[in-house]
Amino acid sequence: MVLAIDWSDSRFLTHLLSVPLFTGVIGYVTNWTGVIMLFQPMRFHGVRLPGLRFLYSYLPRRVQVIPAITHDGRFGWQGIIPSRVSKMASISVDKALLKVGSIGDFYREFEPDKIADHIAASARGEIRDVVERIMEREHPRLWQDLPPVLRSAVHARIQRRLPVIVRELTDQLGEYIEQLIDAKLLVIRHFEEHPELMNDMLREVGRKELRFMQNFGLYFGIPAGIGLVFLLEAMPYWWVLPLGGAVIGWVANWIGIKLIFEPVFPRRVGPFTFHGLFLKRQPEVSDVMATIISEDIINMKNIGDELLFGPRSDRTRQMLETSLRPAVDDAVGFARSAVRVGIGTERYDRIRDAVAHEAVEFASVFGDTEFGRQQAGKIRTFVARQMRQLRSDEFNELLRSAIKQDEWLLFVHGGVLGVGAGLIHLAIFGV
Repeated sequence: MVLAIDWSDSRFLTHLLSVPLFTGVIGYVTNWTGVIMLFQPMRFHGVRLPGLRFLYSYLPRRVQVIPAITHDGRFGWQGIIPSRVSKMASISVDKALLKVGSIGDFYREFEPDKIADHIAASARGEIRDVVERIMEREHPRLWQDLPPVLRSAVHARIQRRLPVIVRELTDQLGEYIEQLIDAKLLVIRHFEEHPELMNDMLREVGRKELRFMQNFGLYFGIPAGIGLVFLLEAMPYWWVLPLGGAVIGWVANWIGIKLIFEPVFPRRVGPFTFHGLFLKRQPEVSDVMATIISEDIINMKNIGDELLFGPRSDRTRQMLETSLRPAVDDAVGFARSAVRVGIGTERYDRIRDAVAHEAVEFASVFGDTEFGRQQAGKIRTFVARQMRQLRSDEFNELLRSAIKQDEWLLFVHGGVLGVGAGLIHLAIFGV
């Protein structure tokens, strides 16, 4: 079959100019709005539709999880990533953090000896007040009657023993850190409390790829529109433009995703080497990801909060207090027997436990902003080094896994806007 084209036909020339322009612009707008739909809005915005609440329970699970409808019968939209923040946080741990290192590896990179020195330095000015406060509360008369020389000797010995005691504690924390902190729960809870952080992280990590997706709609839409013109000449039916627009919108997103993530491993064809756009940037993305992880996720403050206030904090406090009791005995030293005789074993044990309990609070030094910033540099270097060493298929999952489940929504979005563009062109210019 030979297609005869009259190049002087004004209708053909109109289509030749207008159709590629429409498909190019719509391709760009489709992908631009698609990127926006990934991240915005942070919260669900919509209206209640009669009957949707009843219908919701009968919809397939894959439809129910679309962030356009809710179980209470509202229709609207929430950004795909904010709506999946818990799941994506879980994926981030499984696909990224656990391949970089365990929570024990991260703790070692914080240099426990330096943590111990910092805690000891911070506590040195307060430990005397802690002892005084507890003794005044538990046995004020004895403490006042105790000779000043003996009291000073107790304080001096505690001050001397403090660095050793704290270093033993930080070493013990490192030994049991895997039992004290669930890294996956830490990350998930942190992202749930700060969903904007997941947005910021994926935006920054995939910044160049997201920009490519927007521009690719234009790059692909114009030549595809030229092809659609010749198809329209061969099949001058009203439905060709809407259908062609749907195909172009769908395929543009599909090819764009493929170019970003595939081929996973470099593939050489003649003088050319093909590699996924995201994968080509592994060293650059590793540095970006390392900065985000070290500053916002696995940092001193979050580790300290998880140890002292997280779901397993009771284990941390019990371990620290158990370890501190003999340390208090050792710090009191020669005065221990005199104190026991003076106040009784039961009262002494209660005072010792109170000192141990209050001393645990010195671990709040994990939240020291300046010290945390200094230690974050070590985590950043560690994460960047580990991520650069990941295999291409492992590294690919960092961003791929975040959008893979819902990428079909982007394809549908492109197809729907393509249909709309075809109908608009049909209304303006006809067949």
